[in-house]
Amino acid sequence: MAPAPNQGSHATTLVGGLAAIGIWRLMAVSAPHLGALIILLQTETDFGSRVCFLFTWGILNFLFIALLRRPALSGALSLTLVVALVLLSRFKHDVVQMTANFVDLMVIDRDTAAFLLTIFPNLRWSLIGAALVTLPLMYALWWLDPFRIRRLPAAAACLACTAALSAYAFTWPDEAWRGYYDDGYLSKFARSGVTAVSDFVSYGFMESAPSLNERLKVPLVDECHPAGRRPNIIMVHDESSFDIRAADGVKVPAGYGNQFKSYDGVERKFLAESNGGPSWFTEYNVLAGLSSRSFGRFSYFVTRIASGRVERGLPLALRRCGYTTLSLYPAFGAFMSARSFQTTTGIQNFFDAHDLHARDVEPDSFFYDKALKLMGEQQPGSPLFTFVYLAANHFPWETRFRPDLLPSWKRPGNSASVDEYLRRQTMSANDYAGFIAGLKKKFPSQPFLIVRYGDHQPEFSPQLLDPALDEAGIGKKLMDYDPRYYATYYAIDAVNFEPVKSPAVMPTIDAAYLPLVIQEAAGIPLDPSFEEQKAIMLRCNGLFYACKDGAEARRFNRLLIDAGMIKGL
Repeated sequence: MAPAPNQGSHATTLVGGLAAIGIWRLMAVSAPHLGALIILLQTETDFGSRVCFLFTWGILNFLFIALLRRPALSGALSLTLVVALVLLSRFKHDVVQMTANFVDLMVIDRDTAAFLLTIFPNLRWSLIGAALVTLPLMYALWWLDPFRIRRLPAAAACLACTAALSAYAFTWPDEAWRGYYDDGYLSKFARSGVTAVSDFVSYGFMESAPSLNERLKVPLVDECHPAGRRPNIIMVHDESSFDIRAADGVKVPAGYGNQFKSYDGVERKFLAESNGGPSWFTEYNVLAGLSSRSFGRFSYFVTRIASGRVERGLPLALRRCGYTTLSLYPAFGAFMSARSFQTTTGIQNFFDAHDLHARDVEPDSFFYDKALKLMGEQQPGSPLFTFVYLAANHFPWETRFRPDLLPSWKRPGNSASVDEYLRRQTMSANDYAGFIAGLKKKFPSQPFLIVRYGDHQPEFSPQLLDPALDEAGIGKKLMDYDPRYYATYYAIDAVNFEPVKSPAVMPTIDAAYLPLVIQEAAGIPLDPSFEEQKAIMLRCNGLFYACKDGAEARRFNRLLIDAGMIKGL
């Protein structure tokens, strides 16, 4: 006879099964918070940033709970967003040496998506695959979660965390230079959200003065009648280049420094608005003729914001004088909306790395040769403006760029990075000399005005200039715009042309004045906006945004807005 069923055994099994299910459900609720704690300890480096992380974590969780009422799913969704932010922020830092900022969301555009898909052609499928894996897991959490939380308390907790984060961010605002540190991803993103929204509500994307009684004339196409023959104009963006002799104790090779002299033997200083990385700040300066500092916390995104909105600049002014405009760009045109921005400022023919068939980083001679070829293909009869954007002197300098080039180079005896930097500067000087020889050979009777400038100092320059300072001290000097950290050079050269003398060709100029200097040296009549800017330049002795604590720049921005040259800012 079969034994009678053991009722106690069945009950124990049932209770054990229910307990196991309960444990799994409790784990589903607690696991996202444990994951967030691990991320906090791994990525946030000080007490303040950890406090902001916790406030932000509370905002995300309580927001999802207010919508869904399920804490397990809310925690999982919050953790997914945090992990995605950390990964994207680390990727952005690898590409442009700056972590993700809330403004990235405010100015997201098609160019950004196009740039990412160009670099990672399989990104679209990776996102689809991640969604196919994530959605079933989210459904499982929806089913497993045994808890339900009322919406009103969750919403109140979300608002309390938001208020606490805002109070902290306003009381102890995060220094902008910390964005260059590869840490604190969530806390910096959250604090930047508070300050960015506040700034946007206060003055929009760009600072400008209140309404003015004065007005600028709108320039007309047929108003430009230069006297004499107009020279072809070439503007050369010399990546990360400055006279390193500004730092004490650096050994330089024989003949170093000649590349910073103009046709008249004078060395002139160019005050950039960035240090160490964002070349697009200077790109905005020299094309639009305006200051990136007018964008405040949004300045890092200046070309993306200005695209389609700032319809003023050197290329447009030259086109009104009959010039054809072209640009050679060493990266993909979607990067920081370069193609769209340059087109907005008047570039007619834009050639990016893909168009030029550039492979990774190319030496300067590559772009000079491409420029000579493209210039030769332009229709004769109209003068030409060519913007040549170089990249060979871009970081890192720890590795030897193109060892096959300049084989006779001998190290002067500095650190490896500084000597590699000097080696690349020597290559640049040699390639530029070859370019000038090519101009004379290919266009023997045509006049040329060539203006070169260093877009910013290299990232190691602050340590060379002030070796006794720590990172905080250097960061303060950068935030205060110490001219020593922002001074590079600009040089004027000519072929078959005598540059016009002008009081605007000063020994030291802010970057935003370079378009004005070029037009003056070329003998191009100034349109009303550049006439007004010249008056500002002369009374401010070459300063622009720094003049009167930004008042002159804000007034000038308002004049351009009222004239319809700046829209939607």
